[in-house]
Amino acid sequence: MMLKRFFDVFISLTALIILSPLMLLIVFWIISDSRGGAFYSQLRVGRNKNDFRLWKFRSMRLGSDSKGLLTVGKADHRITPVGRILRSVKLDELPQLWNVLNGSMSMVGPRPEVRKYVDMYTERQLQVLQLRPGITDYASLHYYHENSLLENEPDPEAFYIEVIMPAKLEINLEYIEKRSIRMDFNILFLTLASVCGISKSKN
Repeated sequence: MMLKRFFDVFISLTALIILSPLMLLIVFWIISDSRGGAFYSQLRVGRNKNDFRLWKFRSMRLGSDSKGLLTVGKADHRITPVGRILRSVKLDELPQLWNVLNGSMSMVGPRPEVRKYVDMYTERQLQVLQLRPGITDYASLHYYHENSLLENEPDPEAFYIEVIMPAKLEINLEYIEKRSIRMDFNILFLTLASVCGISKSKN
């Protein structure tokens, strides 16, 4: 949808300009807190199964990927002190505005997964790859405290694969059927409300 792409470019560019002073402060905050650069990138699967590089502010210690792909709540020692704060208010996701601007992501759409988990999708679940992945979606709002849920499980990855991932994909498949610009703006509003502590899910 051309209109959706227009809003993606407009919103992401405007947000990057307005938030650039804050993002610069976050860069200095991160590099003063722990060893390593301020940014982190990871290959994710995007539209039409094409890999792209997703950007975040680094919230974990160097080499954390080798110890698992999932983060598990407050008990995850890989998360830096600053990273814990950034994650709590989703500020680590801000660099993805650049992903939206360059066309690899949308403001709203199914959150992109790593190839390992996408390879587990059924044919029906693969339909979510028809769209550009997004910074936020209903599934992310519903599972706003996903890391805390994983923290309480004896096998976090098994719980993610067997319970959380299928549930999130069902929410995304429903979004695909009913999506509209109006719905996207509603998701953006709910996301801002969640970050500000006004709401914690779409319900």
